[in-house]
Amino acid sequence: MDNGNTVEGESNGSAVTAEITGKENGAVEQEFGPQEGYRIIKNIAILGFAFMIHFTAFHGTSNLQSSVHSDGSLGAFTLASIYGSLILSNIFLPVMVIRWLGCKWTIVVSFIAYMPYIAAQFYPRFYTLIPAGLAVGFGGGPLWCAKCTYLSVIAEAFSIIKKRKVKADYLIVKFFGLFFVFYQLAQVLGNLISFSVLSYGEDDSPQNVTAYPVNISETCGANYVAPVDRQLQNDTNANLHRPDAAKLNALTGIFLACMAAASLSVALGVDSLKRYNRTRTGSGPGISGVRMLIITVKQLTNKYQILLLPITMFIGVEQAFIAVDFTASFVACGLGISYIGYAMISFGLANTFAAAVTPSITKAIGRFPMIIATAIFHLSLIVFMLLWKPTNDYYAYSIIVACWGLADGVWLIQINALSGILFPGNEEAAFSNFRLWEATGSVIMYATSPILSTFTKLVGIVCIMLIGTVGYTTIEVMEYRVKKSAAGKRFEMIHQQS
Repeated sequence: MDNGNTVEGESNGSAVTAEITGKENGAVEQEFGPQEGYRIIKNIAILGFAFMIHFTAFHGTSNLQSSVHSDGSLGAFTLASIYGSLILSNIFLPVMVIRWLGCKWTIVVSFIAYMPYIAAQFYPRFYTLIPAGLAVGFGGGPLWCAKCTYLSVIAEAFSIIKKRKVKADYLIVKFFGLFFVFYQLAQVLGNLISFSVLSYGEDDSPQNVTAYPVNISETCGANYVAPVDRQLQNDTNANLHRPDAAKLNALTGIFLACMAAASLSVALGVDSLKRYNRTRTGSGPGISGVRMLIITVKQLTNKYQILLLPITMFIGVEQAFIAVDFTASFVACGLGISYIGYAMISFGLANTFAAAVTPSITKAIGRFPMIIATAIFHLSLIVFMLLWKPTNDYYAYSIIVACWGLADGVWLIQINALSGILFPGNEEAAFSNFRLWEATGSVIMYATSPILSTFTKLVGIVCIMLIGTVGYTTIEVMEYRVKKSAAGKRFEMIHQQS
C-alpha cells in the first residue's frame, strides 16, 4: 500500500538533492522578487494535487485487485510484480532517469508509466496485468526520487528568496508536510470513489448481504481460505461475486481520467527546476545504480542494520496483508466487494491521523515507549482478528482497519526515522535497505497470499513483528549502554581535570 508505501524512493532524493553555490544564490536573489515565494507555494500545491489524484486512482484500483481478479490469484500476483520491479527500480533507475529528463518531466513520464496498469483493468489477463504491474514498479522509483529532489531544491530556493530568514532544513519539513496533506487524501478519495461507483443502485443498507445463504462467521475473517476458482468462490459465498462489468469499467474510466489529469497538471502547471538555475552537484551524480547496490549490500555488515531488517520486513508484510488479504478475507467475504472502498476509507483517515500526532506523542513519552506501545496495540489487534467471528455490521470492519491504520502510521514514521538517526553519514545506504527489505516483505506476502490461509498469515505476521520488536529493543539497549559508557568516560575526564 503504499500508503504505503509513501517512503519508497524518497531517500534517493538525498542522493540527487541540489547544492547551491554562493554565486547561484546571488543570481536567484537578483532575478526573483518576494512574489516568487507565492509561485513556489503554487508549485507545491499543484504537485501535491497531482499526486493526490494520481494515487487516488492507484490506491482505489489496488485495493480491489485480490477480490476482483481472484481467478488464478491474478490480483495478488499483479501486486507482487509491482513491488518486485520496484525493488530494482529504486536501486538502478532514479539517478539515470532524472539526469535524462529532469525532475519535472521524470514525474510526468512516471505518472504515464502507471496508466497501462489502470487501462489493463478493462481487459484483465495475466499477459495484460503483469506487464502493466512491472511498468508501475519501474516508474515508482524515479517518481518518488524526483518528487523528493524537487521539494528539496525549491525549499532551498525559497530560503534564498527570503534572504535566509527561514532555514532551508525547516522549509523542507514544511514543504513535505504541505505535500503530504494532499497525498494522504488519496487513500480516502480512491476508496470513496470505489465505494460510490460499485455500490450505486444497490440497497443502501449493508444488511442485505444476510440474504445470501452463507455463514460468514465460519467462512470469513481468519477462517477464510481462498477458493481455487471463481465459480467455486461464487458458489461458496455470493458476497464474493465479481461486481457488474459496467460498474468496473466506469470505475476504471474515472481512475484513468484521474491519472491523465495528474500528468497534465504537472506538465502544464509546475515550473521546471531550471527556473531556479540549479545544478545538482551533490553526491547523486556520482552514484550509479551499481554503486547504490554496492553501498546497500555493504550496509548489511552493520549490526544495527541487521537488527532492523525484521521490523522493516514486517512493515512491508503488514501493509500487503491489508491491501490483499484483509480486503478479500474480511471485507469482501463478510460484506461484499463493493464495501472494500467503504472500509478502507477508515484506514486512510487513521493513517493520516497517526502521521500527524506521532511526532508530538514521541516527543512527550520517547521513542522506545512509543514503539513498544504500538507493538502491544498491534499484537492485541491481531489476536482479536484471530478470534473474532465476522458479522454483517459494516462499522466493525471499519474500526478494525482504522486501528491497523493507526499502528501502520506509527511503524512507518518511527522505523523510517530510526534508519536516519542510527546511520548519520550513511543515510543513502540505510534508506536504500529500508526500501529494499520493506518491498521484499510485501512481495513475500503477495506471493504467498494464494497459498496460505488467512489464519496462517496472521500468525506469521505476529511472529515477524515479535522478532522485529526484539531486534529493535536490542538496538535500544546497545545504544543505552554506549551512551552510558560515554557519559561515564566524560565524568572521569572532568574528575581528573579537577
